[in-house]
Amino acid sequence: MPPRRAPAEPPASGGTPCRDRRDGRGLVHMRPEELRSHQWYGTDGLRSFSHRARTRQLGYLPEEHLGKPVIAVLNTWSDINPCHVHLRDRAQAVKRGVWQAGGFPLEFPVSTLSETFQKPTPMLYRNLLAMETEELLRSYPVDGAVLMGGCDKSTPALLMGAASADLPAVFVPAGPMLPGHWRGEVLGSGTDMWKYWDDKRAGLIGDCEMAELESGLARSPGHCMTMGTASTLTAAAEALGVTMPGASSIPAVDSGHDRMAAASGMRIVELVRQGRKLSGILTREAYEDAVTTVVGLGGSTNAVIHLIAMAGRSGVTLTLDDFDRIARTVPVLANLRPGGRHLMEDFHFAGGLPGFLSRITDLLHLDRPTVAHTTLREQLHGALVHDDDVIRPRDRALADEGGVAVLRGNLCPDGAVIKHIAAEPRLLKHTGPAVVFDDYRTMQRTINDPALGITADHVLVLRNSGPKGGPGMPEYGMLPIPDHLLKQGVRDMVRISDARMSGTSYGACVLHIAPESYVGGPLALVRTGDLITLDVEARTLHLDVPEEELRRRGAEWTPPPARYGRGYGALYNEHITQADTGCDFAFLARAGEVPDPYAG
Repeated sequence: MPPRRAPAEPPASGGTPCRDRRDGRGLVHMRPEELRSHQWYGTDGLRSFSHRARTRQLGYLPEEHLGKPVIAVLNTWSDINPCHVHLRDRAQAVKRGVWQAGGFPLEFPVSTLSETFQKPTPMLYRNLLAMETEELLRSYPVDGAVLMGGCDKSTPALLMGAASADLPAVFVPAGPMLPGHWRGEVLGSGTDMWKYWDDKRAGLIGDCEMAELESGLARSPGHCMTMGTASTLTAAAEALGVTMPGASSIPAVDSGHDRMAAASGMRIVELVRQGRKLSGILTREAYEDAVTTVVGLGGSTNAVIHLIAMAGRSGVTLTLDDFDRIARTVPVLANLRPGGRHLMEDFHFAGGLPGFLSRITDLLHLDRPTVAHTTLREQLHGALVHDDDVIRPRDRALADEGGVAVLRGNLCPDGAVIKHIAAEPRLLKHTGPAVVFDDYRTMQRTINDPALGITADHVLVLRNSGPKGGPGMPEYGMLPIPDHLLKQGVRDMVRISDARMSGTSYGACVLHIAPESYVGGPLALVRTGDLITLDVEARTLHLDVPEEELRRRGAEWTPPPARYGRGYGALYNEHITQADTGCDFAFLARAGEVPDPYAG
């Protein structure tokens, strides 16, 4: 069930909701006294006088804001977030659009979650930004919001918080960076970083080449231009219907990105006047279409965790089984790295997400609303594909089924995921002996130790890297292949962990094992030499150890010490849920009444 909210107090003027002021499409338009912000600005009391006086202190005339929709522009800009460094300028375009539409914009700086720099992982802080978003929108005199983000965790965080606050909202994706270039090659950030780093470890390139790659890999503001987590989640946001059409693929530095930001500012004012809350957009059908989009794009496995959490905030129960069920019906049509060959700028000019969705309309719920149109059907009308290699026709799909598979078995009773289209096919059914690492640092220190005797047939196992054990479930899941195997030409092995993996990564990596080892999940019981069987077609992951032996090991297992003694980390540890349920805080995910504040 969605969070229950106390009914809004009637307007101070004594007015009633207007049901007869409709535009040409039959949509209700609110009177100024029906706006939420009217409770702060429009009454005759002392508090309202104080709010108006303090707005004069900010330099605004009464005509600039009184009776107008107040729009919060939540900006995740930061000097140390290269994905969002241009959002300071884009916020001006959003505000321009709000002014043009007759609204009153107020910019709020909110936490920035930089995948590039924040340790141990921005996933630790996703829920913190979600809390900040929700409480800012609830506690200030705002009628609607424009949410500005794009780097991996910022998209779900902003939408989770906004869904809980349930005001009208539009999401502005940060946009992908320009393609990288190096010695005549077009580079994809992340994906080619992993590739060339392995080449360096294998002795195929040296320090001079790596120095050149440092300057050629990421050439502009914007998030990764592969179908990594950032592009996957912004595409999911567009599929959910909370962005302007085509917004998710516009390159960050393209002038079209400025125009999209301004259009988003104009649109949110209209949404407020129509009283169209986010709960009317984020329906069960919308989330199913987002899953369909993610698996058809060959998108990041991180989307599984985030969409489950986002759906929970909308009162929609989305499960791992939903992902696997939908994935079996959706072909992979986006020829994008890391599973394909093109980049996001190619995808944008090939038709973007509207073009992509136009090829799978039979798999979508076309009669649901979006922020931009009455129905998704109307939004996709006239959408075209301009390059059949970038966005494939159905009869030339990259894969007949979606790019993510959900596994079950005695090693992952609550599930695990694998992006099997990014793995070498020979490894999709594999049995091999485990080599176990108890933590990431130990793995880094010992992976190349000849005494371990690691061969290409071994299964690398990393534990204590999940939501609590990581802490924060870092992107450790693409475990490095030992140097001696790289030099022999080995580029993929079966790797298993309770961690996540960068959406730009690739390989036969089984991720998100639930429950995690840190809380005593079966992964905690694996020992070096145990045989593990992966069978993606059968959707199974099995530890080939007798149940009696596993019970004996379980009786001997002792919980590791807590990661944090105090602070936000302790709060996180006490309330975080497991990967299969979205890694939200339990007290945020549950149903419950949250009253609107009394403005006085």
